[in-house]
Formats: sequence, structure tokens, C-alpha cells
Amino acid sequence: MKVSQTSGLRITKAGAIYVGMTLLLGFAAVNTGNNLLFLIVAALLAFMAVSGLSGWQNIKGLSAVVEFPDEIYAGGELFATLHLENRKRYLPSFLLDVTLPGGGSASFFMLPRGGSESELISLTFPLRGVQEPAWARLASPFPVNFFVRWSAIPVSGRCIVFPTPLPGEDDQQGGSPRWWGGENHQRKGGEGELRRISDYTGGEPLKMIHWRLSARSQELKVKELAGTVREPVVIDLNTLPGDPEERLSRGAWLVNKLIRDEGIPVGLRLGDKLLPPGDSRGHRLRLLAALGAYDPA
Repeated sequence: MKVSQTSGLRITKAGAIYVGMTLLLGFAAVNTGNNLLFLIVAALLAFMAVSGLSGWQNIKGLSAVVEFPDEIYAGGELFATLHLENRKRYLPSFLLDVTLPGGGSASFFMLPRGGSESELISLTFPLRGVQEPAWARLASPFPVNFFVRWSAIPVSGRCIVFPTPLPGEDDQQGGSPRWWGGENHQRKGGEGELRRISDYTGGEPLKMIHWRLSARSQELKVKELAGTVREPVVIDLNTLPGDPEERLSRGAWLVNKLIRDEGIPVGLRLGDKLLPPGDSRGHRLRLLAALGAYDPA
């Protein structure tokens, strides 16, 4: 995002009174020729100049880094960590307010020279896609609350905002998803219905030994159970209903539903690109990131 101005100044109510009083005394000194009034006006102007220089120096040499969470959805509130660093070698900074383009803000009372502080900020990204804020607005009333000086400071940080999950009509009514695909099949497992009794080979866990039959036959017998698993599912974005953005949102909902809630391995087909199935949390986040960064054009 481009910044039209890199710095600015805003006068407060107390500052307006101070400036007005200085101008009034200046006119009085000129009209009366009173040396004492000239000295008072000179002192007021000198104080204004010194406070101005120290105020601008206070907001210089600062930079920020934003640390985003790994799961961000468009339109949802998130909490990120803002790290503010003072790169000045000799001077600390005071009374700092930092505001990011996404609307989040944080306040810092003091930032030591060469040091850094961190604060949690609340952000909301209305659109999916890659978000990389390049600047933040830094403001401070230091040293006295006559003027609030602000400047744009550089920000490092990047995230991918996932599409807002959107269930299908059947799912909103409590039905089963229409686009799951895959079929159940039986295989040897640790849970499920009994398939058969077989001889103990030494590799089976002790809980699988059928002690009653083993006592009768005087040989160790083990139970083989049938574990029910679901075939991996590949979500084809082109088969989902709705416009391109709705398809991405429905795809995000399916990825979360199948992997996180059902434990089913899921792959994703985006145009000519195929992401193979997987069922780990890292794989789920990679699928959501691919949906968030996808350009349907």
C-alpha cells in the first residue's frame, strides 16, 4: 500500500492555547515595546523549537515486525504480535502509538535505545490472499501534549489469508457433504469388528491375545479386527457449486471438515495443479494457503 505522506503534525487543544498565547504576547510586545514581553515570547518560541526537535527525534529510527498466526480467515478477527524496535544508538523513545493498515493498534510507553518491545494487536483482513503490510503509522505526543507528530515506519511481515469457509446447502441443513467422494473399505486394524482368530506370531500387542481360546488350545491365539477407513479424497474446485470465490470458500470448508473433523486424507485440484492427499495439520494449512493464494482468472 502506498503512503501519500510519510510524516505529519497535528496540534492538540493544549497546543492551540499555547500557540495562541504566544502570538498574543508577541503582538503585545511589538505594540508596547516592552522588553520583558519580548523575553517571554522568545522563551516560549525556544521551548516550542526544542520540544519540536525532540518530538521528531523521538519517532525516528524505529521499525516494526508483525508476527501473524498460521491460520487466518478472511473477515475473521485475528491476534498478531507487533514487535517494535528502536534502532537509535543513544536515545530511547517514549509514548508511542502504532497503527497498522488493517486497523490494529498498540501503545508503547518507553522503548529503550537499541531495544524492542512486543504487544498483541487485533486485525481483520476482509479479503483472502497474500497480505504484506509495508508500513505502519507511528504517532507520539512526546515531550508535551501540544503537538502529535506522526510518521510512516517500515513493517516486515507476511501472511496468506484463507477463504472464509462456506458449507454447502446440504451441510447447513445437517446432511452429509455432497462432494466428499471416496468409499469405505475394510483393512486390518486395532479397532472395529472381529475378522478372525489367528496364531500369535510375536508381533501383535498383548491386548490382542484371546486368552480364553489360548487356554483351550494351549497355544497363543490373537484377534484380528477390521478397521474401517475412508479412501483419500481429492477435491476438484471446478466441481463445486457457485462462482469462483464461493468455490474457494466451499473448498476451504471441505478441507477443514474432512481433515480436522473426520480425519480423512484430502488432496486438492486447482486447475492443472494437483496437491496429493494428506491428513496432517500442516497439510491442511498448505491446502488452505493454496486456496487463499489461488488466482481463478
